[in-house]
Amino acid sequence: MHIAVPAETNPGELRVSITPDSVARLVKAGHVVRVQRGAGTRAGFPDTAYESAGATLADAAGVYEGAQLVCRVQPPSGDEIVAMPRGATLLSLLQPGRNSTLLDALAKHEITALALELVPRITRAQSMDVLSSQSTVAGYKAVLIGASALPKFLPMLTTAAGNVSPAKVFVIGAGVAGLQAIATARRLGGVVSAFDVRPAAREQVLSLGATFVANDLVAAGAETAGGYARAQSEDEAARTRAALANHIKDVDLVVTTAQIPGRPAPRLITADMVASMRPGAVIVDLAAESGGNCDLTLAGETVQSGNVTIIGPVNVPATVPFHASQMFGKNILALVTQLSAKDGALTLDADPEITGAMTVVRDGAVVTRS
Repeated sequence: MHIAVPAETNPGELRVSITPDSVARLVKAGHVVRVQRGAGTRAGFPDTAYESAGATLADAAGVYEGAQLVCRVQPPSGDEIVAMPRGATLLSLLQPGRNSTLLDALAKHEITALALELVPRITRAQSMDVLSSQSTVAGYKAVLIGASALPKFLPMLTTAAGNVSPAKVFVIGAGVAGLQAIATARRLGGVVSAFDVRPAAREQVLSLGATFVANDLVAAGAETAGGYARAQSEDEAARTRAALANHIKDVDLVVTTAQIPGRPAPRLITADMVASMRPGAVIVDLAAESGGNCDLTLAGETVQSGNVTIIGPVNVPATVPFHASQMFGKNILALVTQLSAKDGALTLDADPEITGAMTVVRDGAVVTRS
């Protein structure tokens, strides 16, 4: 199979879809990998590393030559779609629910497109789950962003000037990002508490040494078949906000991670709750790109409300591009291995439960827009 790895062109995107370690394994399996010059430079992977791994380097136009499979991180632009060979297959984050025009353009150019965010949450697809790997990065970095913005230390310190009490950290949403945020805050010495409505999440929070908030709101039916929290009813949401309001006023750093696939992020922190927080408190809202968990969050901006700072970071994994790219590349490697027939040719029907869930464009038509 001929695989193309173009450089990312979206502003602020420093990751690369496949790193040299994954390239070496693809080449060993008999695939031909063509990498655009400079594609991995900003993530810490020089062209020489790709050449040593067995890749062929090319310019922006030549990278698509003979490509049967194109691997990207972010969705392609219109010009990049036209540059791909007709009939090629694209693996990329595509945000299909928000990119109807993009899907139409891919269909018009007869590109088969698989959205990486639609990898099903089943056991045999775990190694291909880009959202989980990148959420790990985001949860880790969110705590560092918050700690940097706090006007106090995170850990307890004993100094010649006296003792310093540890900061209190509250993580809302205990999925992959939330659990990594808990683990990171604990490693940095914070006193950590967390909240989620899913029973399994409660057990995971406690296993990491954090305190679980509002046990009475955990519900057996709060989890979807895919492992995500389902949308709450108005009554459930009101009870959740009341529980959070009671806890949040004594917290120094809040990291919010609650999201529902295909829907705006649930609003869990109101402006009144922000006003009740300690002076100097910080909120890092990882759901900023899907609307935010806090009423005051603005995606890509830092908002000051009274003495509280609300940070709405976007594309957080791209701020840790080396390891984020390595993890992304291993997800791609696992998926390409799944899509390869015994002779190395591309086959989309090797595992319909996986590829069927991911395919958004095929045979010149849009299959799904959600």
